[in-house]
Amino acid sequence: MDIVIDVGNSCAKIALFEDGQLADKLRVPALSVDVLELLFDKYKIVRGILSSVVNLSDDCLSYLKSSLKYFLVLDDKTKIPVEVGYRTPETLGKDRLAAVVGAVSLRPGENLLIVDAGTAITFDCVTAEGCYKGGNISPGVKMRLRALHTFTDKLPLIDKDGELPFIGYSTETAIRAGVVYGIALEIEGYIKALKEEMGQLSVFLTGGNAFYFEKKLKSSIFAEVNLVLIGLYRILLYNVE
Repeated sequence: MDIVIDVGNSCAKIALFEDGQLADKLRVPALSVDVLELLFDKYKIVRGILSSVVNLSDDCLSYLKSSLKYFLVLDDKTKIPVEVGYRTPETLGKDRLAAVVGAVSLRPGENLLIVDAGTAITFDCVTAEGCYKGGNISPGVKMRLRALHTFTDKLPLIDKDGELPFIGYSTETAIRAGVVYGIALEIEGYIKALKEEMGQLSVFLTGGNAFYFEKKLKSSIFAEVNLVLIGLYRILLYNVE
């Protein structure tokens, strides 16, 4: 059994893989020794990989190092099965890199756009030759809704879920439609522009809001909420091999 841990800005996602297949998955507010102990008591885990965009406690790292026969912390020095053309790889978000590897493992030999709709929205591009060109970062849904409330005097803070006309007929629906359809059209715009530049293009949509946007896009996409976890697992296997 292998453990894959992805610690993001808002939560930690943990997956257990056995013989190449996803066996179990959980999402917790934060990674802790208590959570890890429950998993290690339940499963016989021998290898693991950790990716984090936040600073972790030394206790968690020490526990993983002492409990696993093989443990890998993803950083810019880690060997990965993709060529990285990013000029500052040390600043590249590890979740973005993992999503790229996951997409390449699922659709090898194709031009790819990976859209991760989470706290922030990232757009990452990979060539059919397996070279990661780079990508862009944009505010996510909650960030945009909160920004409209924070930086204005009278606009309310609303939830993303609710009535969603294409053209708002109230302040609440105008904000929600502006944010949600603004993001959807932003994604469609990237798809259109990259197809014009690269030709045939496969598009992956992942992240916490992946399925929320899936039906709002006209373009054909692959919605894979576990893309980062799949990519981390592929990186683990690549380094073990």
